Amino acid sequence: MRTRILTQGVTPSLHVYYKNTRIKQYHKEQRALRTETTINNTYDFAIGKRLHNLPKLREIGFRANRRLLEVERLSYDCILAEDTFQRINGPVEQAGQRASGFRFADPRTHALWHAMILFRRLPTGFRRADLRRHLADLCGRDPQSLGPGALTYQLRRLRLHGMIQRLPNTQRYRVTKPGFRAALFFTRAYNRLLRPGLAAALPGHRAAPTALARCFANLDTQIAASVQQLAFAG
Repeated sequence: MRTRILTQGVTPSLHVYYKNTRIKQYHKEQRALRTETTINNTYDFAIGKRLHNLPKLREIGFRANRRLLEVERLSYDCILAEDTFQRINGPVEQAGQRASGFRFADPRTHALWHAMILFRRLPTGFRRADLRRHLADLCGRDPQSLGPGALTYQLRRLRLHGMIQRLPNTQRYRVTKPGFRAALFFTRAYNRLLRPGLAAALPGHRAAPTALARCFANLDTQIAASVQQLAFAG
């Protein structure tokens, strides 16, 4: 197996080889992306050369094309997801208004994400008073300690980032679909992946033996053994 990427001129092309089979991807007439698979020896796939085997060969070719396109799509989606992650975590400016980003794992941001999940279920949206009450409960604070300026700041952040929408001619807000999904993802990733994972990975933080903790312990043992072996070799 081997892969070549040709970048002669300004129109790149991709060539992937498997035995006597080749996938070629290029821009047809420098416009449309074309992906084609050529099978030059059917025995590479344990299929005979008679005409009745043509449907099997077509299915192999289409499957190879789809797998390549799927890999490329997933790779491209990762780039888009990274851009989205950076936009959420960084400041934003719209129509002359600026708002800070939502830093991942920041306690105040985490409380705000939890409130967004609760508000998504309200059919008529939520008000400033609802945000004050829930934020105070999630942060362990007195609701009166959250002044109007602090709430306006949080609402503006959410609105400029596209996490909420203000309902026309009202003082109520609705959580958008991107806002709900971002809140759900960030809270679940922090609560179910980051915190338990670090507890298992860091020494002295393991409350109970887990598969991940055993893997890290084995990794430490292997690294120590490798260092000792290299020291003897030196």
